[in-house]
Amino acid sequence: MVKILNFKDIDSKEIIKAMKAGAIFIYPTDTIYGIGCNANNQDSVNKIRAIKGRDSDKPFSVIAPSKKWVYDNVVINNKNYIKKLPGPFTFIFNIKPRSPTKKINKGFGSLGVRIPDHPFTKLVQKAGIPFITTSVNFSSQMPVRLIKKIPNAILKKVDYVLDDGYLHRYPSTIINLMDETPTIIKRRM
Repeated sequence: MVKILNFKDIDSKEIIKAMKAGAIFIYPTDTIYGIGCNANNQDSVNKIRAIKGRDSDKPFSVIAPSKKWVYDNVVINNKNYIKKLPGPFTFIFNIKPRSPTKKINKGFGSLGVRIPDHPFTKLVQKAGIPFITTSVNFSSQMPVRLIKKIPNAILKKVDYVLDDGYLHRYPSTIINLMDETPTIIKRRM
């Protein structure tokens, strides 16, 4: 049964323990609500793909637990972009050859990385794990800015909902940093 909590009243120890264990969360970011889990737990990652009705040819991004984690796991051609984090960006990087993150999006040599400017990120940092981050909606539907707008078919399949009220922003700007010249893939609306 889903546990719906006001973000301001959460027990951070409970949330961090649940994150590490692979619980599926709906959570606030500096942009919109996301759905995610411990990116190292493949069963949970697969559940999120099923919940969203998302094809396996569409990769997931992660909230990085630290900038050090980013440097350790992906190829960075321009460090100036890392200085923009935390913020409303998703940066697409090539994955380093020995990075365990290759399991997140099998068949892809890239990974989208975020560090949202929101207190939820501190929980991910304390858990010390990469955390799947994708909009909480059915694939190809509009993103959600208010918990009561989330379809029941999604709500009943998650473990925790962290409600932080209405989020008045737009989805993150996605920038491809895999080549020498950065390319904006999707701009904030």
